[in-house]
Amino acid sequence: MQKTKIIAEIGINHNGDVDKAKRLIDASLIAGCDYAKFQKRTPDICVPEHQKDKMRDTPWGEMRYIDYKKRIEFEKEQYDELYEYVKDKPIELFSSVWDKPSVDFMKEYTNAMKIGSALITDLDLCRHARANCDLLIISTGMSTEEEIDACIEACNPDVIMHTNSTYPSPVEELNLNYINWLQEKWADKEIGYSGHEYGLVTTFASVAMGCTWVERHITLDRTMWGSDQMASVEPQGFMKLVKGIRDIEKAMGSGGPRVCLGREQSKRNSLRK
Repeated sequence: MQKTKIIAEIGINHNGDVDKAKRLIDASLIAGCDYAKFQKRTPDICVPEHQKDKMRDTPWGEMRYIDYKKRIEFEKEQYDELYEYVKDKPIELFSSVWDKPSVDFMKEYTNAMKIGSALITDLDLCRHARANCDLLIISTGMSTEEEIDACIEACNPDVIMHTNSTYPSPVEELNLNYINWLQEKWADKEIGYSGHEYGLVTTFASVAMGCTWVERHITLDRTMWGSDQMASVEPQGFMKLVKGIRDIEKAMGSGGPRVCLGREQSKRNSLRK
């Protein structure tokens, strides 16, 4: 079985704090993740005009929504520090990109990018990301089949992630069998699963179904302030997630005709007449 690539989605769970981001990277590394992923936005472009001046209660007081988004956004100084921090560590950083300037920004750091579910209908962004990275991942949440097809035609992603974009996702709406549909329809692509549900069981199931990429949000504490925290997995849970995935990989075996394996042979010798 192919080794599953595991992404710890830090996203914006750092709340604009570089030290928290480093702690989340450390937790991802200790768990055994292959990647830690952030989100890169240009708030002036990404925040809808009708939302910009709305007031929001935040840990830093009441402020306009646009000011809050800028408050938690990492810029060059922070990314320089984070990439220096992982320079000699066995984990890679990359980001979901939300606009063309963010693509141009991130290409200076990484050759991998992701287009999140909310943006796969922005075909200009998808094409721009494809032109500026070697590994492109898309998520399929909140989308119709026609929208997904159009995105794949436009940018030819390397990885397609099945996703339910509710935070947290109700288990009965996960539709894991869509993974089989993607595997059959896009046999030349790697198929993954990006989960936002409570618990780990359904994510484990996606690996047994053949997903070669898995992504879950990571947080230091699910009770922390922030929109994604409750649908995230804490460090101890991430350790269980990675170990469970690696155990599934070992357990799947090679298939084919039944073989009596070494440790089973001793029982065969003692119990068979």
